[in-house]
Amino acid sequence: MFVGDSLSLNQWQSLACMLHSSVPNSTYTLTTQGSISTYTFKEYGLELKLDRNVYLVDIVREKIGRVLKLDSINDGKNWVEMDTLIFNTWHWWSRRGPAQPWDLIQIGTNVTKDMDRVAAFEIALGTWGKWVDTVLNTKKTRVFFQGISPSHYKGVLWGEPAAKSCVGQKEPLLGTKYPGGLPAEVGVLKRALGKISKPVTLLDITMLSLLRKDAHPSVYGLGGRNSSGDCSHWCLSGVPDTWNEILYNYMVE
Repeated sequence: MFVGDSLSLNQWQSLACMLHSSVPNSTYTLTTQGSISTYTFKEYGLELKLDRNVYLVDIVREKIGRVLKLDSINDGKNWVEMDTLIFNTWHWWSRRGPAQPWDLIQIGTNVTKDMDRVAAFEIALGTWGKWVDTVLNTKKTRVFFQGISPSHYKGVLWGEPAAKSCVGQKEPLLGTKYPGGLPAEVGVLKRALGKISKPVTLLDITMLSLLRKDAHPSVYGLGGRNSSGDCSHWCLSGVPDTWNEILYNYMVE
């Protein structure tokens, strides 16, 4: 099961396509119940699931509004029976205005209108890490974290100041270094993972993805040419296939 935001959706769709292409004559079904979508390959007894949970922690509707509870995970009941879990969150933490799906943030009894989003992200990761340590049976369930999937909206970060986004990019960066360096949230994630006592494997996808400024849907994604271009998600087939090859190698080692 993949648990996370639209980047988890990206990787889930990629893996579904890779599996189908390897057994093209095998029948499959796609079902959705609540936030969980499932591809089932009946011939192989395989269920490939996605739980769209963009913060991992809870959003609860209360009289005061929609509350993002940084110290609460109730959806974990949907995850505990899985053989493999691949978690992800970050993409939604900077959203504001109409795109923000909560009104207030709560930690314990303290309720606030807002706070530093990177700090909130780290607190939520800490809550998730405690959930892994106290609830999940990692002898039964293999746990991965997808890592931070980067976007490409500032050409100055890859040495092309005139570029305002990935639109028009046709080639990847060469080499193994990204001029703008790793996003700060990578360090936050690695610090949080280091505090978890049970085994969690990081799919360290950030640097290889940073080099692929050419691999986003751009103006061919949602919104089309009337939009500024999607430089956050990834074309399929494409970069998420590589993430899944890394995942596969961890799973069979």
